[in-house]
Amino acid sequence: MIYLAILELLLFWGGLILFLLSLGLYALRTRDYRSLLVFWQPTIQFSPVESRLNRTGLLMMILGVVLRFYLFYLS
Repeated sequence: MIYLAILELLLFWGGLILFLLSLGLYALRTRDYRSLLVFWQPTIQFSPVESRLNRTGLLMMILGVVLRFYLFYLS
C-alpha cells in the first residue's frame, strides 16, 4: 500500500512539473505571456512536443488524483 501512496505523489507532482514545463517552453518559443494568463481563451498554439508534454502532464495529474481517491475511500 505504501508503494501506491508513493506512486500517487510521483504521478501528481511529476505531472505538474511536465505541465508547467510545456507552458514554459511555449512562453520561451513565442514570448506570448498573455495567452498563459488568459488560459480560458483558446489562444495557445502548442508545438507537437509541447502538446505531448502538456497532455502527458495532465494525464499524470488526473491519474494521481484518481489514485488518491482510491487509496482514501476504497482501501
